[in-house]
Amino acid sequence: MRIPAHSVCTAIRDDIVAGVYERGSRLTEELLARRYGVSRVPVREALRTLEAEGFVVTRRHAGACVAEPTEQEAADLLEMRMLLEPLGAARAAQRRTEAHLKVLRGLVRLGQERARRGHSEDLRSLGGWFHETLAQASGSPALTSMLTQLRHKIAWMYSVEAPAHPAESWSEHGGIVDAVARGDSERARAITALHTERATAAHRLRFPERGDRVERVRTSQHPVNTASLRH
Repeated sequence: MRIPAHSVCTAIRDDIVAGVYERGSRLTEELLARRYGVSRVPVREALRTLEAEGFVVTRRHAGACVAEPTEQEAADLLEMRMLLEPLGAARAAQRRTEAHLKVLRGLVRLGQERARRGHSEDLRSLGGWFHETLAQASGSPALTSMLTQLRHKIAWMYSVEAPAHPAESWSEHGGIVDAVARGDSERARAITALHTERATAAHRLRFPERGDRVERVRTSQHPVNTASLRH
């Protein structure tokens, strides 16, 4: 059964973000096709998509390689997110549905509960779902897509320190949802801007020093085989 190129693209992107493929390492169609149990056609299509997204570059005499973003490029991504996340929240206040509000409120309740119990790993996942849902509530597929790509690339380039006071962070999440529920665009924008600025301060670049890099491929944390791929 042929696997959709988008599924292969998601699997390769996830492995790049997880560090399975080192920056600058080659991505050959044959090896990728064998790894993910697909033909070379969807792999070729996936590599083109990942190149457009900035995860892959094509080099003369080397072919497709994992990109090596500069520190300035990484910093630009954080700045872009600081501009777009508040815009998404403002749009969500105008366009959200009751279904969006139900999910957002449920995530805030779970986040506040996990924060009280000190479950930091759960909080990271819940925070990602919260911001993904908030972007979807903006009613703008283009903005949602841009924010999703930003989150993937920022997760690839940065590690994030756990907040010293996670309950405060989830209180901000709750404030965003309250503003969105009231249809208060400016309030939603302002709280999200403050929240994003604070979160940005906790980001630390992952980049290894070029001279210390060892070209290697680590074992994937999620073995991929065709039928189970999502998206």
